[in-house]
Formats: sequence, structure tokens, C-alpha cells
Amino acid sequence: MHKAPAAKITVPMTDPNVTIRTPRDPNTLSNYHNFLTTHTVAEFEIDFEKKVLNGGVELTFESLTDAEAKELVLDTSFLDVKDVKLDGKDVEWNLGERIEPYGAPLTVTLDKGVPKGESIKIAVKVSTTDKCTALQWMTPAQTSNKKHPYMFSQCQAIHARSVFPCQDTPDVKSTFEFKLRSPLPVLASGLPTGSHQYEAGKDDKAGTLLYTFEQRVPIPSYLFAVASGDIAAASIGPRSLINTGPEELLECQRELEGEMEPFMKAIHSIVKVPYQWTQYNCLILPPSFPYGGMENPVWTYATPSIISGDKQNIDVIAHELSHSWSGNLVSAGSWEHFWLNEGWTTYLERRIAGYLHGEEHRHFSAIIGWKALEDSIKNYGEDHEYTKLVIDLKGKDPDDAFSSIPYEKGFHALYAFELLLGKDKWDTFIPHYFDTFKFKSLDSYDFKACLIDFFAKDAEAAKKLDEFDWDKLFYTPGFPKKPEFDDTMVKTCYELASKWEARVSKKEASFAPKASDINGWVANQSVVFLERLQAISESFTPKDVQLLGETYGYTTTKNIEVLSRFLTVGLRAKAEETYQPTAELLGRIGRMKFVRPLFRLLEKVDRDLALKTFEKNRDFYHPICRQMVEKDLFGEEKK
Repeated sequence: MHKAPAAKITVPMTDPNVTIRTPRDPNTLSNYHNFLTTHTVAEFEIDFEKKVLNGGVELTFESLTDAEAKELVLDTSFLDVKDVKLDGKDVEWNLGERIEPYGAPLTVTLDKGVPKGESIKIAVKVSTTDKCTALQWMTPAQTSNKKHPYMFSQCQAIHARSVFPCQDTPDVKSTFEFKLRSPLPVLASGLPTGSHQYEAGKDDKAGTLLYTFEQRVPIPSYLFAVASGDIAAASIGPRSLINTGPEELLECQRELEGEMEPFMKAIHSIVKVPYQWTQYNCLILPPSFPYGGMENPVWTYATPSIISGDKQNIDVIAHELSHSWSGNLVSAGSWEHFWLNEGWTTYLERRIAGYLHGEEHRHFSAIIGWKALEDSIKNYGEDHEYTKLVIDLKGKDPDDAFSSIPYEKGFHALYAFELLLGKDKWDTFIPHYFDTFKFKSLDSYDFKACLIDFFAKDAEAAKKLDEFDWDKLFYTPGFPKKPEFDDTMVKTCYELASKWEARVSKKEASFAPKASDINGWVANQSVVFLERLQAISESFTPKDVQLLGETYGYTTTKNIEVLSRFLTVGLRAKAEETYQPTAELLGRIGRMKFVRPLFRLLEKVDRDLALKTFEKNRDFYHPICRQMVEKDLFGEEKK
């Protein structure tokens, strides 16, 4: 199947016969097919007392059509829009009714059309509100040292519109300037360009600093990021800093020091396109951060759950670093094609593992990923729309489709081409792909066309791609074909799991567990072992669960990847001794990877405890996490 031609629509304009390309992102209300954001200046005061950002943005737009459209429509969500100016002059504007789940369109009426290629500037004075879905405000009591408040943003997928009016779609990329005023240190998704102290007695901003940043590489709105709090910094490499709370700084530095440059060398050997962002820094956020990491340019945001004291969970950083190419430099044009971001990134992350540690480690990671894929598909159902590679999100909230599927099914799509074409040939395409689409956005059909065109003169490869079932790849729900992976690292995990299965299911008491059973294992081997046990966990007695945890140290481990899997076994076995530890963990970590599955399991065995735990920690969770857990616990009755 060849790439479908762009659909055409007619818009109100001087010449009614002029047609333009339909925007391909259904999750924006903006008319970005008429005007394109090219530069954004964000100037805000961070007000911890009122828990708002107050200020405004200046947006530069280029006209894309000779049609001379006379309306500019921007995305907003729960924003207090105070004033709009066009090129410094008053202009007619209107904030429309809210359209769930996309917010309220801000329509600016132009006096006249803007010829194609010419630019205009729109300045909007605006404040966030208490309904903002992108910002989390933490009281001093919610931080580790209990001394200062903290705030951070999380704009993926469509939450930037709740911070400032914008064309909130990954199909639009803009350069950025940040001017952020705060009484506490500030980071943003750009390179720092300085700070300015306001002097007491000279203005009403005394006690604050103005922090400025610039992002010269065009980025989509979901990569807008800001954080402010008691943040300290230390070096972890020649172009890398670690930023976190003062009390955690040394521990985080020890965990990540010296790790960035080997990752850089590994990924550059594969992608070959140079790193575009100058610095690669990491901000370890408070534990309520809802994701493992967020690939905000210059400063990757990461969960503290990766700091386990054993360097066993820092592959999250390899993943987020890979996003510097896939997702940030080359971006999916809409959330319907999210696999282009996450599938490529997961693929590159595993190539890094193979480069640094050997192919058996790459395959071991893929085996772990297959289990995550199984769990996500089982949760949705094998025929569900969200189990496809390319999904339909018209009228839907992209957050509802967030799961391991675009990561893992996306990985398998790319790994399938590696197997189909051969690794050597496939590796010649990877640099071409990233060089072709750098600074741009694309969809799955652009990817397909690029791959076919690249191998057009290679008769053998061209034939294979011509015979390839693209419709099956893009649109078939459920599981992809499972490859045969190198199981070197999982054999001992499976063997030990089989012994436990014989003990608990077949009541064969000849196996006596001992701590030496897992000597020499990396943490992820315990993950695989425990995930294997999850399939038979209903056969465990509470004593079996206790023996499992105490023998192998799973009840006291600081590694949340391991602890969460152990608690899953206990919850499925209805071992009451694991209920309260689960509730305690849910009060310490806000990462949705752990929070949502554990709440679902706890709710099944002790709904009262699950609801009490959620209510107790409601303000601790990020708004995105809180909303998703509410849907898990209450369905559609409470949002």
C-alpha cells in the first residue's frame, strides 16, 4: 500500500477554489494548517503561594496559505486568558466553550489575511488555574527536606495547552525562549542563558530571580518543560549535570556519574547523526513524577525510582537519551503514530544495551518487554483499538491510550525489519531516517515511503518490502509475531521459577529455597523470575509468599522494579501481609507504571484499603496520574 494522498478541504478565503492539506492531528483544535508557530517566548512568574504561572507568551506565526485565512485558532485548557494583542495592537478575540477532552479554542480575528510566507506576532497575557493538568505543585511537607515548595510540569500528551495558548500538536515545532521568575532555582527545556537578581526596594519582584533559557532546536509544545524548587547540581560527565534535591544529590551523582558518555558513544555508533542539544542533563524529580522519565530537551526528567543504589535501573536514562533523536529531533506527527517516538526509542535503548554489554542483554531486555506487552494487551483486550500500532484517536484523549504497546509493539515493528532485511542493511537505513526527518514531524506512511525509497535500488530488499504486509503491521490489533530471542540470561530465571511452581502447585517439598539461588543475578533477572511466578501466584499460600520475600530479600529491597513485582505476586495470592506494604509503596511513588497496576490489584483484594490509600495520597499524585487512577477505581463515574 502506497502512502495515501493528503486529504483536501476548502476553507473560507478570498478564493473559494484554493484547497489546502487537512491537518493530520485530530487532538488539536488549532488551525495549524493555516498558520504555523515558528517561535515562542514564554515569560512567567512562578507563584508558589497561589500555585499559578502568571505572565504570557508571544507567538510568532508564519502564514502557510495564499488563502489568507482571517482567523487564528489556538488550543487552551482551563486557562485564564486576560488579553490578546496582534503585532502590539488590540485585536478581537474569543475564548470558546470547552470541548472535552481538548479544552477551549482561543480564536483571534485578524483584520485582514496574511499572505503566504509572511509572519505575525500574537501576544497573550494569561495565568494558569487550579484546574491546570500540566503542573504539579508540592508543599514543603511533600518534599524530601520539608523546607521549600516545588513545582514541575508534564506536558505530554496534550497538556501544554493548560499552561499557555499554543498549537498543541507534535506536528508543529517551534524554537523557544524562556523568561521565568521564581524565588527558587528554575530549570527549563533549553540552554541556560543567565539569571538576574531583583533588588529589594526597587520593584515588587524582590527576592526572586529571573532565569532565562533558549531552545534553538525547534520542539513541539509537549516538550515545553519547567521545574522550580530546592534544586542542586553536580557534574556527572563532560556535558552532563545531575540536578535534584540537596539531600539526594550525592546519591544520585554516584548512581549516574560516568554513565552518560558511554551511552552517547553507543547511540552515535548506530544513529550517526550528531547530538543536537549541546548538553544532556538529568533532573531527578520528587517521587510523585508520573513517568519513568520524560525526554524534555537538555534536562531529562526522571523518577527517583531509578536511583536504587546498584545502577540496575539506569536504562531509563538510555531510553530518554535515545529520545534526543527519536521523538525530539524526529517527532511523530500525531499521537495516533506515537509508536514512531517510543518504538524507535525502545529499539535504540536496546541497541545501546547490546553495544555496551552484548547481544544477550539486548535480547534479555526484549524478553522483559514482551511481558509488559502481554500485560497491556490483556488489560485492553486483544481486539481493542489501542492494541494496534496505528490507532484512531479522533475525539479521544491520548492519555487513555498510554501503555507499553507503542513502546513494545513499536520495537517489534522495527526489529521485524532488522530480521527481514538483515542487520547490516537495516543499519544503513537508520542514519538516513534520522537525517531525513531531523527537525521535522512524520507519520507512519512517511516512514514507510522513506524505507521503500531508500532500498528502491536494492532488488532483494525492494522485493521483500513490496511483499511485506504493511496493513497488518499498522492496523492489526493484538500481538505481533513473537521472535525467537536469545534466552541465555533468562534460563536460570525460568529454571528457578519451575522449581517454585513444583513446590507451590504440585506440592513437591523437595525444593528448599535458599538465598544462593539468585547469586550473581542482575536485578532484572529477579524481575523476570517474579513475572514468571505471577502466572501461578494464585497457587501461592501466604506462607509461600513470605518465604519467597524473606529468602531472596524482596521484602526489603530498595529496587522498586523488583519490589513491585514481588507485591504483585502477593496481591494475586491474596497474601494479606502484602496489602499494607503495597499501600505504603503507593504513598511513596507516583510513577504510573507501578501505581496503576498495584491499585487495580489492591482494589480487587481490599477495595476499602485501596480507596483510603488513594484519598490519603490524592494531592501527592500528579494530575495526570490522579485522573487515570480515578478512572481505574471509579470508571467513568468520577473524573
